Amino acid sequence: MKTSKLIAILLIFLGISAASNAQSSVDEIVKEWERAKTYTKEYLDAMPESGYALKPTPEMRSFAQQMLHLTDGNYGFAAAATGAKSPVGQGESEKTTDISKANVTKLVLAGYDFVIENVKKMTPAQLNETTKLFGRFEMTKGTALAKCFEHQTHHRGQTTVYIRLAGAKPPQEKLF
Repeated sequence: MKTSKLIAILLIFLGISAASNAQSSVDEIVKEWERAKTYTKEYLDAMPESGYALKPTPEMRSFAQQMLHLTDGNYGFAAAATGAKSPVGQGESEKTTDISKANVTKLVLAGYDFVIENVKKMTPAQLNETTKLFGRFEMTKGTALAKCFEHQTHHRGQTTVYIRLAGAKPPQEKLF
């Protein structure tokens, strides 16, 4: 009898521990997205107003278009991962004609808020559910969020050169 009680208590403890660890994975994802939002805001702030239209070469996106493309990705990836309906159509942010610093900043931060708010609503089990990204790529919702994070990091990183070309200093790296 003592052995079965001990095993039962151990199983309960392991179950609680696993549930706690699983929830912490959602919390960690949210924490990383909040850090990324803050970091991206520093990039938006570092670029002078006059640099928002800057294109290093004619065929490249402008600084504003890079940031708005990043935002479109945040909406698209996060909608697929979380199941929330995106308030922005695919590629719509990048097509905005108001590329002022204030408007681009507002749109970009709203995209981060969409990701953060909807990841907060997820359960740990949902991270392991499958989704089809852009109707083509099947993966877990957790992987879709990781791809989203990679996408925004990639495009934010590209804008480091734009900020330097505008004669400004990009923010320090913010890994933690």
